[in-house]
Amino acid sequence: MHDELKTQVDGFREQLAEMKNYLKIDAKRAELARLEAEAADPSFWNDQNKARANIAAVKALRLVLEPYDAIAARLDDAEVMLELAAAGEGDALAEAESAVSQVEGGFRALEMQSLLGGEFDGANAYLTLHAGAGGTESCDWADMLYRMFTRYAERKGFDLQVLDYQAGEEAGIKSVSLLVGGPYAYGLLKSERGVHRLVRISPFDSQSRRHTSFAAADVTPEIDDEIDIEVAESDLRIDTFRSSGAGGQHVNTTDSAVRIVHLPTGTVVQCQAERSQHKNRATALKMLKAKLYEIEQDKKRQAVDQLYGDKGEIAWGHQIRSYVMQPYTMVKDHRTDEQIGNVQGVLDGNLDPFIEAFLKMGR
Repeated sequence: MHDELKTQVDGFREQLAEMKNYLKIDAKRAELARLEAEAADPSFWNDQNKARANIAAVKALRLVLEPYDAIAARLDDAEVMLELAAAGEGDALAEAESAVSQVEGGFRALEMQSLLGGEFDGANAYLTLHAGAGGTESCDWADMLYRMFTRYAERKGFDLQVLDYQAGEEAGIKSVSLLVGGPYAYGLLKSERGVHRLVRISPFDSQSRRHTSFAAADVTPEIDDEIDIEVAESDLRIDTFRSSGAGGQHVNTTDSAVRIVHLPTGTVVQCQAERSQHKNRATALKMLKAKLYEIEQDKKRQAVDQLYGDKGEIAWGHQIRSYVMQPYTMVKDHRTDEQIGNVQGVLDGNLDPFIEAFLKMGR
């Protein structure tokens, strides 16, 4: 056992050295030190936007550095315990085994961070859910997805801001737009972009028949104001209207809601989160720029996306993932073949296995 653990520890040391170079740990430490020195300046909060950007950058750096340092510390512990075990210390071998086990878990967390290297992976995310084919059933399914993503965000410590909420006529929601704030929110949630399919015994069917429902998730990064996305005023149709929806916890009741249509692409965004029409317009424009950027990225990748223009409908044959509750229980991602039998666990926000499989697929 001693020699086997020693071999594992040596292998982990080599792996950690590779990770150090791949993740540019030394450069990240230097950047963290610079940001912390900047935050210590008495004038730090004079520019609140810059201060918030600093805090977000520090959090993102620590998400990589802290798991790396934890692995290094546990490897040191394991080596010390192995030396004590070789000298005849009774419990040292068991403690070395425990430390090695913790190192394995640490590498899994660090590997996830290494997969989030895209240009905007570290950004906040706009998440929009739309009910699809299926009427009330799909509105209810969209509401279930809203709860699922809310639970996932809570697990990750993300902030959620409801930007637009359109209730269904009988139950559930027609659509909801959220700003999900936190380090790597977009990098993690980008895997959810597409059509989600639900199969279950309908609670709205008096004959208790099995129904299939669809809802779509659209995920785009919150684009920094420094990213130049040209939007001509003549290409926009801007409408204002009174907020409507489920009630005070979701929207306000003034005539300040804003809808913007980008005429060349048909892209539509809405915001009614603020009482100020000016603020809602600014947020909607920012959402529009994020969507237009994503469309351009799709063109560059020559990808066929199901959520824009003529690129598919929210219905059968377009789903990225199926959630089956009857006649058996299974959630299956059709892109990665990842599947989980605990449907309720997934609907309670356990999306990590699907997100990890998607990120690994794109390595």
